[in-house]
Amino acid sequence: MSHHPALGHLLAPILGSADEGALGISLDGKIEGWSHGAEQLYGYTSQEMTGQPLIRLVPLYELPAMELMLSKAAVGDFRRWENTERLHKNGSRIPVNATWLPIRGEQGAVNGILEFGRPRPSRGDVPADRTLSLILEQMPGFLWTTDQALRITSNRGSGFFLPQAHSMDFVGRTVGEFLECYDLHATPLAEHCDALRGLSSHFEYSWRKRALEIRLEPLRTPSGQISGCLGLAVDVTSRKKSERQALYEARHDALTGLANYREFMDRLEREVHRTERSHHFFTLLLLDVDDLKRINDLQGHLAGNRALHRVADVLTEHCRSTDLAARYGGDEFAVVLIDSDKGMAEHVAQRIEMGLRADKEKPPLSVSIGIAVYPGDGRTPPELIDAADRQLYRRKRSRDTRAISASD
Repeated sequence: MSHHPALGHLLAPILGSADEGALGISLDGKIEGWSHGAEQLYGYTSQEMTGQPLIRLVPLYELPAMELMLSKAAVGDFRRWENTERLHKNGSRIPVNATWLPIRGEQGAVNGILEFGRPRPSRGDVPADRTLSLILEQMPGFLWTTDQALRITSNRGSGFFLPQAHSMDFVGRTVGEFLECYDLHATPLAEHCDALRGLSSHFEYSWRKRALEIRLEPLRTPSGQISGCLGLAVDVTSRKKSERQALYEARHDALTGLANYREFMDRLEREVHRTERSHHFFTLLLLDVDDLKRINDLQGHLAGNRALHRVADVLTEHCRSTDLAARYGGDEFAVVLIDSDKGMAEHVAQRIEMGLRADKEKPPLSVSIGIAVYPGDGRTPPELIDAADRQLYRRKRSRDTRAISASD
Protein backbone atom coordinates (compact mmCIF):
# COMPACT_ATOMS: atom_id res chain seq x y z
CA MET A 1 0.00 0.00 0.00
CA SER A 2 1.51 3.36 -1.04
CA HIS A 3 2.15 6.17 1.40
CA HIS A 4 4.07 9.45 1.69
CA PRO A 5 7.72 8.77 2.58
CA ALA A 6 8.55 12.51 2.62
CA LEU A 7 5.97 13.08 5.33
CA GLY A 8 7.30 10.12 7.29
CA HIS A 9 10.81 11.60 7.04
CA LEU A 10 9.57 14.92 8.52
CA LEU A 11 7.86 13.08 11.36
CA ALA A 12 10.73 10.81 12.31
CA PRO A 13 12.46 13.14 14.82
CA ILE A 14 9.16 13.94 16.59
CA LEU A 15 7.87 10.39 16.74
CA GLY A 16 11.19 8.98 17.78
CA SER A 17 11.15 11.03 20.99
CA ALA A 18 7.45 10.82 21.80
CA ASP A 19 6.46 8.76 24.81
CA GLU A 20 2.73 9.27 24.35
CA GLY A 21 0.64 7.77 21.54
CA ALA A 22 1.84 10.00 18.71
CA LEU A 23 1.15 9.27 15.06
CA GLY A 24 1.46 11.19 11.82
CA ILE A 25 -1.52 11.22 9.45
CA SER A 26 -1.65 12.31 5.83
CA LEU A 27 -4.63 14.32 4.58
CA ASP A 28 -6.01 11.27 2.79
CA GLY A 29 -6.24 9.45 6.12
CA LYS A 30 -3.11 7.26 5.95
CA ILE A 31 -0.83 6.68 8.94
CA GLU A 32 2.67 7.91 7.99
CA GLY A 33 4.42 7.72 11.34
CA TRP A 34 4.06 5.67 14.53
CA SER A 35 5.77 6.40 17.84
CA HIS A 36 6.94 3.99 20.54
CA GLY A 37 4.21 5.47 22.74
CA ALA A 38 1.58 4.59 20.10
CA GLU A 39 2.87 1.00 20.08
CA GLN A 40 2.49 0.86 23.85
CA LEU A 41 -0.97 2.46 23.80
CA TYR A 42 -2.56 0.68 20.84
CA GLY A 43 -0.60 -2.62 20.68
CA TYR A 44 0.51 -2.32 17.04
CA THR A 45 4.09 -1.98 15.88
CA SER A 46 5.26 0.73 13.52
CA GLN A 47 5.72 -1.88 10.76
CA GLU A 48 2.12 -3.02 11.17
CA MET A 49 0.55 0.46 10.98
CA THR A 50 2.72 2.65 8.75
CA GLY A 51 0.88 3.15 5.46
CA GLN A 52 -2.39 1.76 6.86
CA PRO A 53 -5.64 3.81 6.87
CA LEU A 54 -6.42 5.60 10.12
CA ILE A 55 -9.86 3.97 10.18
CA ARG A 56 -8.15 0.83 11.53
CA LEU A 57 -7.89 2.72 14.81
CA VAL A 58 -11.30 4.47 14.71
CA PRO A 59 -14.63 3.00 15.97
CA LEU A 60 -17.54 3.29 13.54
CA TYR A 61 -19.34 5.96 15.55
CA GLU A 62 -16.20 8.15 15.46
CA LEU A 63 -15.81 8.05 11.64
CA PRO A 64 -17.94 11.15 10.89
CA ALA A 65 -15.92 13.25 13.32
CA MET A 66 -12.65 11.92 11.90
CA GLU A 67 -13.69 12.68 8.31
CA LEU A 68 -14.77 16.17 9.32
CA MET A 69 -11.44 16.75 11.07
CA LEU A 70 -9.49 15.69 7.96
CA SER A 71 -11.55 17.81 5.58
CA LYS A 72 -11.18 20.90 7.75
CA ALA A 73 -7.48 20.29 8.29
CA ALA A 74 -6.94 20.42 4.52
CA VAL A 75 -7.93 24.10 4.58
CA GLY A 76 -6.00 24.87 7.74
CA ASP A 77 -8.94 24.72 10.15
CA PHE A 78 -8.07 22.69 13.24
CA ARG A 79 -9.95 21.49 16.24
CA ARG A 80 -7.05 21.44 18.71
CA TRP A 81 -8.22 18.69 21.05
CA GLU A 82 -11.08 16.35 21.70
CA ASN A 83 -12.15 13.45 23.88
CA THR A 84 -12.44 10.49 21.54
CA GLU A 85 -11.76 6.75 21.31
CA ARG A 86 -9.32 4.53 19.44
CA LEU A 87 -9.22 0.75 18.90
CA HIS A 88 -6.57 -1.48 20.49
CA LYS A 89 -5.09 -4.36 18.54
CA ASN A 90 -7.03 -6.77 20.75
CA GLY A 91 -10.34 -5.13 19.71
CA SER A 92 -10.98 -3.17 22.88
CA ARG A 93 -11.81 0.55 22.83
CA ILE A 94 -9.41 3.00 24.43
CA PRO A 95 -10.70 6.40 25.64
CA VAL A 96 -8.10 9.05 24.76
CA ASN A 97 -7.60 12.77 24.92
CA ALA A 98 -6.49 13.56 21.36
CA THR A 99 -4.55 16.69 20.42
CA TRP A 100 -3.96 17.59 16.76
CA LEU A 101 -1.26 19.82 15.29
CA PRO A 102 -0.75 20.73 11.63
CA ILE A 103 2.29 19.48 9.73
CA ARG A 104 3.31 22.08 7.15
CA GLY A 105 5.65 21.87 4.17
CA GLU A 106 8.25 24.40 3.05
CA GLN A 107 5.60 26.57 1.37
CA GLY A 108 3.42 26.63 4.47
CA ALA A 109 0.73 24.32 3.11
CA VAL A 110 -0.71 21.71 5.43
CA ASN A 111 0.66 18.30 4.45
CA GLY A 112 -0.63 16.26 7.35
CA ILE A 113 -1.65 16.06 10.97
CA LEU A 114 0.23 15.07 14.09
CA GLU A 115 -2.01 13.36 16.66
CA PHE A 116 -1.03 12.92 20.29
CA GLY A 117 -3.21 10.46 22.19
CA ARG A 118 -3.26 10.28 25.98
CA PRO A 119 -5.28 7.58 27.73
CA ARG A 120 -8.13 8.77 29.94
CA PRO A 121 -10.46 6.92 32.33
CA SER A 122 -13.27 5.03 30.58
CA ARG A 123 -16.88 6.04 31.19
CA GLY A 124 -18.45 3.16 29.31
CA ASP A 125 -18.68 2.06 25.70
CA VAL A 126 -19.43 5.53 24.28
CA PRO A 127 -18.45 8.52 26.43
CA ALA A 128 -21.44 10.67 27.35
CA ASP A 129 -19.74 13.96 26.44
CA ARG A 130 -18.63 12.56 23.10
CA THR A 131 -22.09 11.18 22.40
CA LEU A 132 -23.61 14.61 23.09
CA SER A 133 -21.02 16.23 20.86
CA LEU A 134 -21.86 13.86 18.00
CA ILE A 135 -25.58 14.51 18.45
CA LEU A 136 -25.07 18.26 18.30
CA GLU A 137 -22.77 18.02 15.27
CA GLN A 138 -25.23 15.89 13.28
CA MET A 139 -28.46 17.44 14.57
CA PRO A 140 -30.75 18.21 11.57
CA GLY A 141 -30.99 21.84 12.56
CA PHE A 142 -28.82 24.76 13.55
CA LEU A 143 -28.13 25.70 17.18
CA TRP A 144 -26.39 28.88 18.27
CA THR A 145 -25.67 30.93 21.37
CA THR A 146 -24.91 34.63 21.62
CA ASP A 147 -23.54 37.05 24.15
CA GLN A 148 -25.44 40.16 25.26
CA ALA A 149 -24.10 42.08 22.24
CA LEU A 150 -25.75 39.44 20.01
CA ARG A 151 -22.42 38.09 18.81
CA ILE A 152 -22.40 34.34 18.21
CA THR A 153 -20.39 32.51 20.84
CA SER A 154 -21.01 28.95 19.54
CA ASN A 155 -22.89 27.18 16.77
CA ARG A 156 -23.56 23.49 16.16
CA GLY A 157 -25.66 21.39 13.84
CA SER A 158 -25.47 19.83 10.41
CA GLY A 159 -25.86 23.16 8.61
CA PHE A 160 -28.79 21.95 6.51
CA PHE A 161 -29.35 25.38 4.98
CA LEU A 162 -25.64 26.21 4.87
CA PRO A 163 -23.94 23.16 3.32
CA GLN A 164 -20.45 24.42 4.12
CA ALA A 165 -21.23 25.42 7.70
CA HIS A 166 -19.58 23.40 10.41
CA SER A 167 -19.21 23.64 14.14
CA MET A 168 -18.09 27.09 15.35
CA ASP A 169 -17.86 28.57 11.81
CA PHE A 170 -19.99 31.58 12.79
CA VAL A 171 -18.37 32.39 16.12
CA GLY A 172 -17.61 36.11 16.34
CA ARG A 173 -20.24 37.16 13.81
CA THR A 174 -23.35 39.03 14.85
CA VAL A 175 -26.77 37.46 14.56
CA GLY A 176 -27.59 40.18 12.05
CA GLU A 177 -24.72 39.07 9.80
CA PHE A 178 -25.67 35.41 10.21
CA LEU A 179 -29.41 35.81 9.46
CA GLU A 180 -28.99 38.85 7.18
CA CYS A 181 -31.12 41.25 9.20
CA TYR A 182 -29.92 44.60 10.54
CA ASP A 183 -33.08 46.19 11.98
CA LEU A 184 -33.32 45.64 15.74
CA HIS A 185 -37.08 46.13 15.55
CA ALA A 186 -37.62 43.48 12.84
CA THR A 187 -37.72 39.69 13.00
CA PRO A 188 -35.48 37.93 13.97
CA LEU A 189 -33.37 40.57 15.78
CA ALA A 190 -36.39 41.83 17.74
CA GLU A 191 -36.91 38.33 19.16
CA HIS A 192 -33.22 38.11 20.12
CA CYS A 193 -33.58 41.40 22.00
CA ASP A 194 -36.68 39.99 23.71
CA ALA A 195 -34.66 36.93 24.79
CA LEU A 196 -32.12 39.23 26.45
CA ARG A 197 -35.06 40.54 28.50
CA GLY A 198 -36.08 37.01 29.51
CA LEU A 199 -38.78 36.34 26.87
CA SER A 200 -39.05 33.15 24.83
CA SER A 201 -40.31 33.16 21.25
CA HIS A 202 -41.26 30.76 18.48
CA PHE A 203 -41.64 32.10 14.94
CA GLU A 204 -41.01 31.50 11.25
CA TYR A 205 -38.46 33.43 9.22
CA SER A 206 -37.96 33.54 5.47
CA TRP A 207 -34.26 33.38 4.61
CA ARG A 208 -32.63 32.85 1.19
CA LYS A 209 -35.84 31.32 -0.21
CA ARG A 210 -35.96 28.93 2.74
CA ALA A 211 -38.53 28.79 5.52
CA LEU A 212 -36.96 28.50 8.97
CA GLU A 213 -38.80 27.70 12.17
CA ILE A 214 -36.86 29.38 14.98
CA ARG A 215 -37.09 29.01 18.75
CA LEU A 216 -35.30 31.50 20.97
CA GLU A 217 -34.68 31.31 24.70
CA PRO A 218 -32.67 33.40 27.16
CA LEU A 219 -29.24 31.86 27.79
CA ARG A 220 -28.63 31.82 31.52
CA THR A 221 -25.55 31.31 33.69
CA PRO A 222 -25.62 28.70 36.50
CA SER A 223 -26.69 31.51 38.85
CA GLY A 224 -29.67 32.35 36.60
CA GLN A 225 -28.34 35.57 35.10
CA ILE A 226 -29.10 36.14 31.39
CA SER A 227 -25.81 36.05 29.51
CA GLY A 228 -27.14 35.91 25.94
CA CYS A 229 -29.51 34.01 23.67
CA LEU A 230 -29.98 30.36 22.75
CA GLY A 231 -31.42 29.80 19.26
CA LEU A 232 -32.49 26.75 17.30
CA ALA A 233 -33.50 26.88 13.62
CA VAL A 234 -35.13 24.03 11.72
CA ASP A 235 -35.61 24.13 7.95
CA VAL A 236 -39.35 23.67 7.30
CA THR A 237 -39.32 24.64 3.61
CA SER A 238 -40.51 21.23 2.42
CA ARG A 239 -43.23 21.10 5.07
CA LYS A 240 -44.49 24.58 4.17
CA LYS A 241 -44.51 23.68 0.49
CA SER A 242 -46.55 20.55 1.26
CA GLU A 243 -48.94 22.59 3.39
CA ARG A 244 -49.41 25.15 0.62
CA GLN A 245 -50.00 22.38 -1.90
CA ALA A 246 -52.54 20.71 0.39
CA LEU A 247 -54.33 24.02 0.94
CA TYR A 248 -54.37 24.71 -2.80
CA GLU A 249 -55.82 21.29 -3.54
CA ALA A 250 -58.44 21.73 -0.81
CA ARG A 251 -59.60 25.00 -2.36
CA HIS A 252 -59.31 24.34 -6.10
CA ASP A 253 -61.17 22.16 -8.53
CA ALA A 254 -58.96 19.31 -9.73
CA LEU A 255 -60.47 19.24 -13.25
CA THR A 256 -60.43 22.92 -14.20
CA GLY A 257 -57.87 24.42 -11.81
CA LEU A 258 -60.38 27.12 -10.80
CA ALA A 259 -61.38 27.84 -7.24
CA ASN A 260 -63.87 25.30 -5.89
CA TYR A 261 -67.19 25.86 -4.12
CA ARG A 262 -65.56 26.23 -0.70
CA GLU A 263 -63.11 28.88 -1.85
CA PHE A 264 -65.83 30.68 -3.78
CA MET A 265 -68.16 30.90 -0.76
CA ASP A 266 -65.34 32.07 1.54
CA ARG A 267 -64.26 34.74 -0.95
CA LEU A 268 -67.84 35.90 -1.49
CA GLU A 269 -68.30 36.23 2.28
CA ARG A 270 -65.06 38.20 2.61
CA GLU A 271 -66.04 40.49 -0.26
CA VAL A 272 -69.40 41.25 1.35
CA HIS A 273 -67.65 42.27 4.59
CA ARG A 274 -65.05 44.32 2.71
CA THR A 275 -67.56 46.29 0.67
CA GLU A 276 -69.68 46.93 3.78
CA ARG A 277 -66.69 48.84 5.16
CA SER A 278 -65.55 50.49 1.92
CA HIS A 279 -69.00 51.22 0.47
CA HIS A 280 -67.87 49.99 -2.94
CA PHE A 281 -69.78 47.77 -5.36
CA PHE A 282 -68.98 44.31 -6.63
CA THR A 283 -70.84 41.93 -8.91
CA LEU A 284 -71.44 38.22 -9.14
CA LEU A 285 -71.78 36.18 -12.34
CA LEU A 286 -73.28 32.70 -12.31
CA LEU A 287 -72.80 30.67 -15.49
CA ASP A 288 -74.39 27.42 -16.60
CA VAL A 289 -72.92 25.45 -19.52
CA ASP A 290 -75.65 24.87 -22.09
CA ASP A 291 -76.38 21.29 -23.15
CA LEU A 292 -73.51 19.69 -21.20
CA LYS A 293 -75.65 16.63 -20.56
CA ARG A 294 -76.19 16.26 -24.31
CA ILE A 295 -72.41 16.44 -24.88
CA ASN A 296 -71.84 13.75 -22.21
CA ASP A 297 -74.55 11.51 -23.68
CA LEU A 298 -73.46 11.81 -27.32
CA GLN A 299 -69.67 12.13 -27.04
CA GLY A 300 -68.83 10.72 -23.61
CA HIS A 301 -67.66 12.17 -20.34
CA LEU A 302 -64.14 12.89 -21.61
CA ALA A 303 -65.64 15.32 -24.11
CA GLY A 304 -67.80 16.74 -21.31
CA ASN A 305 -64.75 17.21 -19.07
CA ARG A 306 -62.93 18.87 -21.93
CA ALA A 307 -65.88 21.24 -22.40
CA LEU A 308 -65.66 22.27 -18.74
CA HIS A 309 -61.95 22.88 -19.12
CA ARG A 310 -62.55 25.06 -22.21
CA VAL A 311 -65.06 27.20 -20.30
CA ALA A 312 -62.56 27.55 -17.43
CA ASP A 313 -59.87 28.73 -19.88
CA VAL A 314 -62.18 31.45 -21.24
CA LEU A 315 -63.09 32.61 -17.72
CA THR A 316 -59.43 32.81 -16.76
CA GLU A 317 -58.63 34.80 -19.90
CA HIS A 318 -61.36 37.40 -19.34
CA CYS A 319 -61.04 37.89 -15.56
CA ARG A 320 -58.62 40.26 -13.86
CA SER A 321 -56.09 38.93 -11.39
CA THR A 322 -58.10 40.50 -8.55
CA ASP A 323 -61.30 38.66 -9.58
CA LEU A 324 -62.19 35.11 -8.64
CA ALA A 325 -63.37 32.48 -11.12
CA ALA A 326 -64.72 29.27 -9.59
CA ARG A 327 -66.39 26.02 -10.55
CA TYR A 328 -69.58 26.39 -8.56
CA GLY A 329 -71.10 22.96 -9.29
CA GLY A 330 -71.14 20.21 -11.91
CA ASP A 331 -71.80 22.40 -14.97
CA GLU A 332 -72.03 25.74 -13.15
CA PHE A 333 -69.36 28.40 -12.78
CA ALA A 334 -69.16 31.66 -10.84
CA VAL A 335 -67.14 34.85 -11.13
CA VAL A 336 -66.72 37.47 -8.40
CA LEU A 337 -65.83 40.81 -10.05
CA ILE A 338 -64.14 43.07 -7.52
CA ASP A 339 -64.96 46.81 -7.55
CA SER A 340 -67.40 46.53 -10.46
CA ASP A 341 -70.91 47.67 -11.34
CA LYS A 342 -73.67 46.19 -13.50
CA GLY A 343 -72.31 47.76 -16.68
CA MET A 344 -68.88 46.21 -16.18
CA ALA A 345 -70.44 42.85 -15.29
CA GLU A 346 -72.51 42.85 -18.49
CA HIS A 347 -69.39 43.76 -20.49
CA VAL A 348 -67.43 40.85 -18.95
CA ALA A 349 -70.37 38.50 -19.62
CA GLN A 350 -70.39 39.55 -23.28
CA ARG A 351 -66.64 38.96 -23.55
CA ILE A 352 -67.04 35.47 -22.08
CA GLU A 353 -69.81 34.65 -24.58
CA MET A 354 -67.71 36.02 -27.45
CA GLY A 355 -64.68 34.05 -26.26
CA LEU A 356 -66.66 30.81 -26.38
CA ARG A 357 -68.02 31.62 -29.85
CA ALA A 358 -64.48 32.31 -31.05
CA ASP A 359 -63.33 28.89 -29.81
CA LYS A 360 -63.01 26.70 -32.91
CA GLU A 361 -62.81 23.44 -30.98
CA LYS A 362 -65.77 21.06 -31.33
CA PRO A 363 -68.42 20.80 -30.06
CA PRO A 364 -69.29 24.54 -29.95
CA LEU A 365 -70.06 25.79 -26.45
CA SER A 366 -72.31 28.45 -24.98
CA VAL A 367 -73.31 29.50 -21.47
CA SER A 368 -76.29 31.12 -19.81
CA ILE A 369 -75.27 33.92 -17.44
CA GLY A 370 -77.00 35.57 -14.48
CA ILE A 371 -75.78 38.76 -12.83
CA ALA A 372 -76.24 40.10 -9.29
CA VAL A 373 -74.94 43.45 -7.99
CA TYR A 374 -74.03 44.19 -4.38
CA PRO A 375 -75.89 45.73 -2.58
CA GLY A 376 -78.82 46.33 -4.93
CA ASP A 377 -79.57 42.62 -5.51
CA GLY A 378 -78.64 41.46 -2.01
CA ARG A 379 -76.46 42.11 1.01
CA THR A 380 -75.57 38.50 1.88
CA PRO A 381 -74.01 35.70 -0.19
CA PRO A 382 -77.26 33.66 -0.29
CA GLU A 383 -79.26 36.68 -1.48
CA LEU A 384 -76.73 37.48 -4.23
CA ILE A 385 -76.53 33.86 -5.40
CA ASP A 386 -80.33 33.58 -5.46
CA ALA A 387 -80.67 36.79 -7.51
CA ALA A 388 -78.04 35.73 -10.06
CA ASP A 389 -79.52 32.23 -10.21
CA ARG A 390 -83.03 33.55 -10.98
CA GLN A 391 -81.70 35.73 -13.80
CA LEU A 392 -79.62 32.84 -15.17
CA TYR A 393 -82.61 30.53 -15.47
CA ARG A 394 -84.82 33.25 -16.97
CA ARG A 395 -82.21 33.61 -19.70
CA LYS A 396 -81.87 29.84 -20.09
CA ARG A 397 -85.68 29.43 -20.43
CA SER A 398 -85.75 32.28 -22.94
CA ARG A 399 -82.96 30.61 -24.93
CA ASP A 400 -84.76 27.25 -24.88
CA THR A 401 -88.01 28.91 -26.00
CA ARG A 402 -86.23 30.57 -28.94
CA ALA A 403 -84.62 27.24 -29.87
CA ILE A 404 -88.00 25.47 -29.89
CA SER A 405 -89.58 28.23 -31.97
CA ALA A 406 -86.73 28.09 -34.46
CA SER A 407 -87.12 24.29 -34.83
CA ASP A 408 -90.87 24.67 -35.52
